[in-house]
Amino acid sequence: MTSSFLRKFRIIFSTIVLICFILVFVDFRSLVPEKYINYLLFLQFIPSAIKFFNIETLAAGGFIIVLLLTLLSGRIYCSFLCPLGIGQDLFSRIGGRFRKKFRRYGFNKPFTITRYSLLAITLLVTLVWGIYLLTLLDPFSIFGRFMTYFAKPGVIALNNFLSGILGKFDLYNLAHEPVQGYQILAYSIPTAFLILVGTLSFAKGRLYCNMICPVGTLLGLLSKISLLRIRFDESTCSRCGRCSLSCKSSCIDFLNHNIDLSRCVNCFNCINTCPDKALSYGVVRLKKSKHETDESKRKFIAGSILLLFGLSTSSKGQEKGVPVPKKASTIKENRTFPVCPPGAGSMADLNKHCTACSLCISACPNNVLQPAVKQYGITGIMQPVMDYHKSFCTYNCTICTEICPTYALKPLALEAKKLTQIGKVIFIKDNCIVKTEKTACGACSESCPTKAVFMIPYEGNLVIPDVNQDICIGCGHCEYACPTTPYKAIFVDGNPIHQTAKTPEKIQTEVAAPEEFPF
Repeated sequence: MTSSFLRKFRIIFSTIVLICFILVFVDFRSLVPEKYINYLLFLQFIPSAIKFFNIETLAAGGFIIVLLLTLLSGRIYCSFLCPLGIGQDLFSRIGGRFRKKFRRYGFNKPFTITRYSLLAITLLVTLVWGIYLLTLLDPFSIFGRFMTYFAKPGVIALNNFLSGILGKFDLYNLAHEPVQGYQILAYSIPTAFLILVGTLSFAKGRLYCNMICPVGTLLGLLSKISLLRIRFDESTCSRCGRCSLSCKSSCIDFLNHNIDLSRCVNCFNCINTCPDKALSYGVVRLKKSKHETDESKRKFIAGSILLLFGLSTSSKGQEKGVPVPKKASTIKENRTFPVCPPGAGSMADLNKHCTACSLCISACPNNVLQPAVKQYGITGIMQPVMDYHKSFCTYNCTICTEICPTYALKPLALEAKKLTQIGKVIFIKDNCIVKTEKTACGACSESCPTKAVFMIPYEGNLVIPDVNQDICIGCGHCEYACPTTPYKAIFVDGNPIHQTAKTPEKIQTEVAAPEEFPF
């Protein structure tokens, strides 16, 4: 095809895809149904591949479709389906406005050693160490972190600004939402990649995709033997160079009528720009050639695919109008393990399969999921961790287990989730204001959904908490509700391997919590 239809179709389709992914990540009111999110995630290469090898079913084999599409039509994934790639096109277009006319891109030699070395290192590290490096470089995860860490807070801030303006006119269609922040260190990697990807795309088009991204490099190898590709008609080409100047992948050597198919992302800008109609998109012409693929490359591609698959915030406690006690707590919470989300099964499984795309963090309605900094070590940085100083895990919520694209968080039926013990409650009596200030409390017991925390007689008319770890599921309601600072009087210590809690008995404790708390 030589008409501009291809480019127009690519722009419309990719714009819809980008908008859909942005809505998924900035949807702070949980308006997008989980099933539609899963439809979008199905064709994301790295999450789909990891999910496939986790559950071993073709129902999660979206990456196989991407591989077949690449063999058929080249790297259309990078221009049509990858949200990071589409976002780079937007940055690149903005950058083009600052360049002089006809001096936008031009042909550049490929960074062959760099790109294939990074792919080899990524594959090797993934086999030996796990998916940490793959997580850092996965384009979907990078995009997800951009949206979760920067775009979503911006959207909420805009919502609050508009809410304030409408409120002055007695219009309350928009509710005020708190803007959630994360530990400053959690922003380091997303910020570094935002600068890296943003700068490269602004100045050099698709250079990140064709030099660093392991998915782009792998698909580029396959695209060399694709059936459909951009073709030169040497008889009509006047060698004006416009195609090369419009190519954001810098892969068109117009003087030699050669296109580096491993870097071409099928944006179709060149076809639209060519005044001679010398470029078209169609079935490869079988002829001689120096461009034929040898068997060793085919074997390398097959081997690469096999090798590819084998990467909180302390806050001030809950702030719901609870006054700070008169005395600061003195006993530090002795946490032996962080609390990882339900559905993970264990910390080891989460660290092995999670790509830190931040979709669960973004979707969590209670904002209890936070990006890990030091909790899991270097290999688990930015993976989700429960922060009960920030919030608590809602008893009737399973959203994070339903939308995880890699099955790092496996789907849980609600009843199963209610018995999944992700941690155990621990009470520090010497921090409790009932003991330290002789003040009636009971916030932890009142908030506990399983009554693993209950009140027992203490001194005079005072009652004090006690715990039953057997029926505790580690949801963190009690820790979040506890008013003591800087250390909580009650906290949840994570289970490195999730367990099954006993079903709570539906009986009333002998001593009820006070009906009216002093706050």
